[in-house]
Amino acid sequence: MDAPPPLLQIEGLTRTYGRRIGCKDVSFSLWPGEILGVVGESGSGKSTLLNCLSAKLEPTAGRVLYTDRHGRAIDVWAASEPERRMLMRTDWGIVHQNPRDGLRMGVSAGANIGERLMAVGERHYGGIRREAETWMRRVEMDLDRIDDAPFTFSGGMQQRLQIARNLVSKPRLVFMDEPTGGLDVSVQARLLDLLRGLVTDLGLSAVIVTHDLAVTRLLAHRMIVMRRGEVVEAGLTDQVLDDPQHPYTQLLVSSILHP
Repeated sequence: MDAPPPLLQIEGLTRTYGRRIGCKDVSFSLWPGEILGVVGESGSGKSTLLNCLSAKLEPTAGRVLYTDRHGRAIDVWAASEPERRMLMRTDWGIVHQNPRDGLRMGVSAGANIGERLMAVGERHYGGIRREAETWMRRVEMDLDRIDDAPFTFSGGMQQRLQIARNLVSKPRLVFMDEPTGGLDVSVQARLLDLLRGLVTDLGLSAVIVTHDLAVTRLLAHRMIVMRRGEVVEAGLTDQVLDDPQHPYTQLLVSSILHP
């Protein structure tokens, strides 16, 4: 039996801003059910890369190929704008570092979750509300808050709501940008445990951008290390973190062990 194709295939992805390099000649494949961590210091190009992958920022060169539910390889940046929007509503999810960027702050928690279901064709109000309740339980939110607006929640609860909003429609691929950034350490730990359980239970594929190597070790099967827009090291997460080969990666790991 032939092996399934990669879910996401990146070929020579480059993005420049005039003479400045955002990311340069990045290539990798992401397989179904795999979590890839993208790490590096601020300015390393990881956020530029994520924006190019998630159809928010058009690359200067290279291709982003996505294998859809029917086995078709879609060249994301050769597709039409409506096709890209449909991918983002159905097959993909995006979890922002600041949950306010991924939520509608003026509507209720339940409506935030329900909107994603309506985008994929759900129309029965009772069914949508029940599914919203189910997902509030899954992300350990109080059901009594289902009709409250997100601006009344703490940062950690807003992030849980954003995760529920993204995962309720069962996307195949989720992009996460510093999903625990800006939260208290204790809140980070609980949210990471929650995320780890969800990605395992749902068999999600994900690309997680973070500067936190502990997040990468906990969640990612493989990782790439970026510096000045280029990938300087890639491999299995434990292998890279336990035996880093590139001097930059060694420095990153050392700074965690000996801050």
